[in-house]
Formats: sequence, structure tokens, C-alpha cells
Amino acid sequence: MTKVKVKKLDERAVLPVYGSEFAAGADLYAVTDGDVAFLPGETKLIHTGLALEVPEGYAGLIYARSGLATKRGLAPANKVGVVDADYRGEVMVALHNHSDKEQVIGAGERIAQLVITPFLKAEFFESDELDETVRGAGGFGSTGKN
Repeated sequence: MTKVKVKKLDERAVLPVYGSEFAAGADLYAVTDGDVAFLPGETKLIHTGLALEVPEGYAGLIYARSGLATKRGLAPANKVGVVDADYRGEVMVALHNHSDKEQVIGAGERIAQLVITPFLKAEFFESDELDETVRGAGGFGSTGKN
């Protein structure tokens, strides 16, 4: 199991918690001074009160909580947030209201999930040619499977 140091920046902060034994994402909790209302189409930054020390070679990926997204239309505005291994500031979640109704997040509510995952660092270099494939340059539905 990979260990991640977490610093509480606010006494009300809750450490990330896995909802079940095999959950990939740990829940992140809102630290607010009361209810935060979101009008339809509105985005707001929600504090977690936490800073992380993600290990080198890993990233913290912030995803939507499926229930919050499907039942209330609240999901990260940037779809997936990224916490890099060298970032030491507060983890905040830019929540967006995709619904047509006002939505409210309360203090201590679960707002997103954090997945700690390894990644490959790439070295990018310019080339005049790319290897040929059957698909080639076809994109956006070109495989016929939508």
C-alpha cells in the first residue's frame, strides 16, 4: 500500500476515506462555513482543508463522485483534477452544477474522490514521420462504434 502524507490546514478537515474495501477512490470532504449554493451552470471552488504529499512517480487524480454527479449534477468542472507530486497547497475541487436546478453543498459533505495512481513520464521529441496503423488519422467515431 502506498502511503500519502496529509496535512490538515483546517481543523474541520477530514482525511480522505475509502467507502468500501475495494474502492479505487477515497472520498474528499467539503470544508465550508455553511451551505454553498450553486445556480445552474455555476462553478465554485470548494475547500477540503487538506494538503497532500503525493509520492514521486504518482499523481492524485480528482474525479466526480458518481452519486453526486448523476443524482444532483455536481461534478468537477475540469472533469479530472490533477494533484502533482510537487504541489503542497490546499486541494480544492472546482465543482460545476450541470443540472437545471440550484444545488447545495453542505459543510462536511463528500464532494469528489481522490485516486492515487502511478504514471509514466514521457520524453517528447519531434519527428517527421509516425509509424503507420490500420486506424491512421481517423478520429471521433471513425471506428464505427461511436
